[in-house]
Amino acid sequence: MTLIALPTTDARLAEWTPRGAETPAKPATPPTSRIAYAAAHVVADPLAAADPEEGAVLDWDTTLAFREHLWSCGLGVAEAMDTAQRGMGLDWATTKDLIRRTGALAAGRPWVAGVGTDQLPGGEATAGSIVDAWREQLDLVGEAGAIPVVMASRALAASASGPADYHAAYGKLLSGADRPVLLHWLGEQFDPALAGYWGHGDVREAAEELGRLCAEHADVIAGVKVSVLDASIETEFRRALPEGVKCYTGDDFNYPELIAGDDQGHSEALLGIFDAVAQVAGAALARLDEGDKAGFHGLLDPTVALSRAIFRAPTRNYKTGVVFLAYLNGHQDHFRMVAGRESARSITHLAELLRLADAAGALTDPDLAVARMRPLLAAAGVA
Repeated sequence: MTLIALPTTDARLAEWTPRGAETPAKPATPPTSRIAYAAAHVVADPLAAADPEEGAVLDWDTTLAFREHLWSCGLGVAEAMDTAQRGMGLDWATTKDLIRRTGALAAGRPWVAGVGTDQLPGGEATAGSIVDAWREQLDLVGEAGAIPVVMASRALAASASGPADYHAAYGKLLSGADRPVLLHWLGEQFDPALAGYWGHGDVREAAEELGRLCAEHADVIAGVKVSVLDASIETEFRRALPEGVKCYTGDDFNYPELIAGDDQGHSEALLGIFDAVAQVAGAALARLDEGDKAGFHGLLDPTVALSRAIFRAPTRNYKTGVVFLAYLNGHQDHFRMVAGRESARSITHLAELLRLADAAGALTDPDLAVARMRPLLAAAGVA
């Protein structure tokens, strides 16, 4: 499979020149049938003191090597997203460093990066401070050479009183944007603090509200990542989008059918589960490139049971399963996470993931995986 490139049907993204670049960013390889990004996790330094006041401490060599792995599988890298523990231990100072380091490593390969408001202090924020925070991160991501993904803001969710407040904040940001962006709708399953985002408790009404925003700013919105774990809502939303605005599935329950699509279109992919099953996903997408839809489903469908287990409620703890799979597959030498999040799932849950990963063909070396699982079982007192 060739390396998945920027959206070549969207000249705004294909021709955008990162700040400081002399020529437009070009795809590293010929275009493929789908755009696919894996949201990448970070690797904690296992010997660092776990003091939240000191910020996250990462094993930079291993963190960046994992990005190389994702590119080698034919996937783009989605950096500093929810999977990297934004809002769950990864502080803004470390996030800035992460984005800059990935940018230096990318060398023209496809990547996007999250633009949030997590540098704001605690407490109620004003609409102006939220937009300013987005702009600060937007500038950093642009300078690093990534396509920006404007993430849902906890600060805006806490301060907005209705749809008009969302339209005002996003409108102010987007009207001043000097580059195309992706938007990110992260459902409350992934982050309870985002309940009622877009000013509606009903998810279909929220989708309609977001669709109106996309229609108003279709000149700068190149796509929307949808993470609401409801295939029917995503499909309806995708079909209602203005021409030129792509839908990126973030549905870790129903991704094969959404990526495959139907006679009315398909979703591109920006998925946390692709971190854990990168080689399988890359091989499946290669089949789709060849027009082999049955082969695509034959490879990717068996990963769904694994993904649904990793992302089961409370869904925000899915990062534990993603890092666990990276440990089993030899991408890191320990099962430790930023902020001690490795303890967020039970040993029985992890054992189930091992079995499901084996069934999905997601273990690169089953003997290594078993050897790495044994000390975890022993530490939990399981014979």
